[in-house]
Formats: sequence, structure tokens, C-alpha cells
Amino acid sequence: MTIREETEELEQSYLSPYASHSRDSRGREVPEEKCDLRTDYQRDRDRILHCKAFRRLKHKTQVFLNPKGDHYRTRLTHTLEVAQLSRTCARALRLNEDLADAIALGHDLGHTPYGHIGERALRAACPLGFSHNEQSIRIVELLEKGGEGLNLTWEVKDGILNHQTSGTPHTLEGKIVRYCDKIAYINADIDDAIRAGILTEEGIPENFRQVIGGSTRERLNTLIHDLIMNSRGKNAILMSGEMESQMLGLRSFMFENVYRNPAARGEEEKAGHLLQSLYEEYSRHPERMSKEYIRLIEDRNEKKERVVCDYIAGMTDSYANYIFTELFVPQITY
Repeated sequence: MTIREETEELEQSYLSPYASHSRDSRGREVPEEKCDLRTDYQRDRDRILHCKAFRRLKHKTQVFLNPKGDHYRTRLTHTLEVAQLSRTCARALRLNEDLADAIALGHDLGHTPYGHIGERALRAACPLGFSHNEQSIRIVELLEKGGEGLNLTWEVKDGILNHQTSGTPHTLEGKIVRYCDKIAYINADIDDAIRAGILTEEGIPENFRQVIGGSTRERLNTLIHDLIMNSRGKNAILMSGEMESQMLGLRSFMFENVYRNPAARGEEEKAGHLLQSLYEEYSRHPERMSKEYIRLIEDRNEKKERVVCDYIAGMTDSYANYIFTELFVPQITY
């Protein structure tokens, strides 16, 4: 018996009957020989960690564009926080921790430079539309490894695709990530907004502070405990009605006071203009993209509009700035 098979046996004896057991995965689009050490979900987690799109997340905006400080979240640190919360919940509920970890690590691979403003800019520019969760799937199915993709399991891709509020993951592990994504970004964004001087802890409405907590540590502890205690022994991932209402109310408060705050969004119009300009330029001159993207159009008959989005969405904040300068800012040579 291999180490992987031993791990699968342990899963059968220990995990909840509602968990996604590794040996029962729907599998991969392209069948592969099993690893002797790792389960399929462990293997997926490792593939995501080692891919180029994951590494680029460290230079992509979470909320604050070009913040003056080293302690603000990036898209990568947000991803790691979601993964940590998801593992905690999965472990407590005896669900598949490896599957939750893989989904969490891959859930934002498709995010653009400049965070959600970049997503909105590409959606407005491209007639085919743009959504970061669908782009994440495109990355793991096609764009990574020179057009081969990562060939992930169905369950991991399902969780990545459906992690947004409007999504409905088919596994409990995917539903954990869907909740933990919100819990992570609401609390991290409060912390970053306080660091930026946009919020104060005392400025958060008293009803949220009394019910959820008066610090990042207290809020995370309250929300994660509520999620776990209301989901124990159930074929569902649930929060109590009061706590979910409070969390969504706090999220609405953040939209009104932080996400749409001119101090946090001061450079937003510039960032949107930059990406739309890049989209128009590469649509007129697709030959200026990297060769691997040109091949997607010429050899694989991918639509030009989609590939231009692929190229721009894959950029980091700094690389998008650099390319815009190269294309549109006159260079002084004397």
C-alpha cells in the first residue's frame, strides 16, 4: 500500500461522512497516474503553489493602490489568510483540509492588476466581459504551463469558480472558502483602513462592535466560531442568522466608508484608464503581446478579445505601469 493509499484510508476512517474524500474525486479532465505520496487534492494544492500566476499575486492590489507602507495586504497575503481560515474550519468540522486549502489558494489567481478596479475596467472594455473567478479557471485549465494548464480535479475547479457570493460550490469545502473569503477580506480591510487613517476602531458602528467584536482578533474569533458551531454535524456550511446579518451589515459599512472612499480610491480612475488603454492598444496590435499569447490566437483559435484580457489580467501592478509608460509616455533621449 502506498503512502497516498494510507492517507486515503485515514480519510475514510476520520473525516465526516459529508466530507469530500480524496479517493472519491470526480477526477481530472486529462486522466493521470496517481502520485504514490500525495492525494489528488494535496497534489492540486502543490500545483497551485508552484504556478506563476500564484507568485504574481504578491504584486497585485488587494484594496489600497500603491500604499505607502509595507504592511498593507496584497492579493497574495489575502489569499494566504483565506487559506488559513479555511483550513481551521475544515479541520474543526472534520472536512477535507487539503481540498479547502487548494480551493483557497487558487480562488483569486485570475485577479487583474489594481484589484477590483482592474476587473471592472476589463469588463467594460471587452465585449466578451470579464470576471476574475472565470479567469482563475482559464488560468488553471489553459494559460499555465505554456497552454497545458494545471489539470486540477473537478472539486478544486468547482470551488474556485463558485467562491463569490453569487456562487454555489458543490462541496462543503468550497462553501467554507466562500465564507472565509468574506470573513478574511472584511477584517483585513478594516485593519488596513485603520492603518491608512481612513477608519478608527471607534468609528465602526457600536452594534457591530458589540456583536462581532472590537478588534480584528475578536471579530475573526467570533465569526469563525459561529461558522463552525452552526455547521457541526450538518451537510451544510452555515452561520447563525444574526451573525450573518451582522457580517453583511459590516460589509455594507465598508463599501460606504472604505471601498468607495476617495482616499482609498484616489488613483482608481487612473488605473482604470491605464488598463482600458492597454486593452485598446493590444486589440489593435496583438502582435505586441508575448509569443505564448499570440500562439493562443494563431494556433488554438482563441478569440483575440479574450486573449488580450488574458495578457493584461496576468500583469502585476508594477508591470502594467511599466508597459503603459513604454507604450504611451514619450522617452527623452537627450
